[in-house]
Formats: sequence, structure tokens, C-alpha cells
Amino acid sequence: MKLHEYQAKQFLSRYGIQIPRGRVALTAYEAKQIAEELGSNVIIKSQVLTGGRGKAGGIRLARNPREAEEMATAILSMDIKGLPVRKVLVEEAIQFNREIYLAIVNNRVSGTPTILVSASGGMDIEEVAHMSPEKIISENIHPLLGLRDYQVRDLASAINLPHSYWKQFMQICKSLWQLFRDMDATLAEINPLVISTENELLAVDAKTTIDENALFRHPDINEIGDTEVEDPAETEAHKYGLSYIKLDGEIGCLVNGAGLAMAVMDMIQYYGGKPANFLDIGGGASADKVASAMRIILEDGNVNCVLINIFGGITRCDEVARGVTLALADASRQVPVVARLIGTNATEGQKILEDANMHTLDSLSDAARKAVELSTGSHT
Repeated sequence: MKLHEYQAKQFLSRYGIQIPRGRVALTAYEAKQIAEELGSNVIIKSQVLTGGRGKAGGIRLARNPREAEEMATAILSMDIKGLPVRKVLVEEAIQFNREIYLAIVNNRVSGTPTILVSASGGMDIEEVAHMSPEKIISENIHPLLGLRDYQVRDLASAINLPHSYWKQFMQICKSLWQLFRDMDATLAEINPLVISTENELLAVDAKTTIDENALFRHPDINEIGDTEVEDPAETEAHKYGLSYIKLDGEIGCLVNGAGLAMAVMDMIQYYGGKPANFLDIGGGASADKVASAMRIILEDGNVNCVLINIFGGITRCDEVARGVTLALADASRQVPVVARLIGTNATEGQKILEDANMHTLDSLSDAARKAVELSTGSHT
């Protein structure tokens, strides 16, 4: 889950990292009031969960409250990469001498968190990595020992940070690491971290991404999430504890187990079809949970056939079958359903589906082939 810039900065501030003075405004008039309170040049920054805000005109400098109101009016009327701007961050404009990139990410190669630093702050870090990878300095962080002082000193030295700033830099890096751990983040980024003309290190921009699998430990963070960038069906699925990802195919998939779901999608592709979604109902799903999953699948207008593949262990096949029939009983439209049930109460589940005029087969291969045939036939 991504946090807006202003939210990320609020967390940085809680961990003792200095940020510019400012507040969020929902209207142009509020932006004007905040500019008056700050009493200086201000930056009006669109708050949308996407990159490229500056290039799109979503970040502007205002020299007085009147300009702040005018620019906020313009920005609040914008769409940036399809996302409407509903709020702006109004901050004091910081004069600075140098920009630094600083971030902590999960490193899949090393299997550890990694801290990244670059003297080329303020730029697109992907561009820096592509054009000048030697400018990005990294240190892997031991998950038990944490970020060590000598690692921070090595990073400071590598980017030629003046010694007078090492103490501040040490505190910021240690605080960012603590935030990363406490919040179960997958990314905690400050870009840029600037050296102001008042000789202070300030986080001028920030990004934080939280591991969605850990949100149950952070109900306060879950409540502030912005669902506008998510597919509505994915948001709905999350409410029921379903793992759902919308795709662009026509065969809906209802499966228990992530690996099994991937196998089902591969099999559909093998027989010339296209899966419409990834959906894992998990283990031991109740009929109500299965019904919710089936309704979400059917809400996708591209779906013209549903393939169900259940390996019943703690999941009861008859419970799954009841959930499917429950969803179809009040569905606004009907599509062919093909099911392969094996395991706990599979015979009972097959009978329930057969009595409801659904197709049941014994192998995944046969079921996938049948689903593709029915999906293709619906176009002819």
C-alpha cells in the first residue's frame, strides 16, 4: 500500500526526521490560508499516488498567497495519469545547496533490506541506475543486527558528505531504518534529502510503501489508505480476505491456493484461452466467502465463463459448491461454469454443482479445455 507524500512525511516527522513546514489543503482557499500562515514562498504539490507530478504540472512555486490560491485552483482541477487531484500539500519553499537520494528497500537478491544513497538526489533514481549505476551506493542491512554506524559512515564518505553533516545524516538513516521496520515497509524513500542554506538536512520529498500482508498489524495505516488507485474489485476482494488481481482475459478463475491458481491460469493459456483474474480464496473458505468471490468475478463484464479448481484439504468442496450456487442464484447474469473438485467432500460438491447444471470434470486439463471451448463458443 502506497502512502501519499504528506502521509509519508508525517511519519518521518514522528521519527525525528526534519521536514518543511506545511499542511494539506482540500481547496484553493485553504491553500491561500496556509500560504499566509507560512509567510514565505510556498510549493503547491499535488497529492496523487503516481510519479511524474512535476512534469505534469502538478508541482508549482507560489510567491505569495494569491498565487498559491491560483495555482492550487489549477492543480486541483487536474488529472495526473488518470488520477484526479483531490488535495494539495502547501509547504514552505526550501533554499538548498545540495540534493541527496536516500532510501531503504527490500532486496530480493540478497534477501535483506538494503539502504541506498546517491549524490544525484532529486533525479529519477531509475534513470540514474540505468545511466550511471556507479553513482548509487548500497549497504545490505542485517535483519537481526540492524543498520550499523560504520555502514552509515561508509555511505556518507562515498557521497563526499561534509563531516559537519555526518551526525545529522547518522540520525536520519537510523530513524529511517526504524520506521522501515516498525511500519513493515517495502520502501522508505527520501528524494531529495537536501542540505538547506541554513545547514540542516531536510526531507523535501518522501515515499513510503507498506507491505499489504502486514496491514493487519497496522490498522491505523490501513484506515488512511487511498483506494482510488486500486481496482474497485480488488478493493472489494480485500474486504473479504481474498487475494484477487484483475487481468484482461475472459475466463474467470476461482481457486484455493496461490500456486494452484497460477497453474490454472497457465493451463487456460495452454489451451488458447485468457484468464480474467487471479483469485485465491485461501484455505477453509466458507460458503459466504466463496459466494463473495464468485460475485466479484461475475462483476467483470469481460468474463464469459468461470473455471473453478479446488483441492479440498481444510477447504470442503461441498462448502465451495454451496457458495458458488448461492452467488449464481442472485447474479444479474449467467455464464457457463466448469469445476474440478478433488479432496474433502468432493463427491457431495460435484453433485451440488451438477444439480445446478454446471460442468464438473475430474482433471484440471479437461476442465481447462472445456472452459476455453465454452468461452470461445460464447463469441460465435
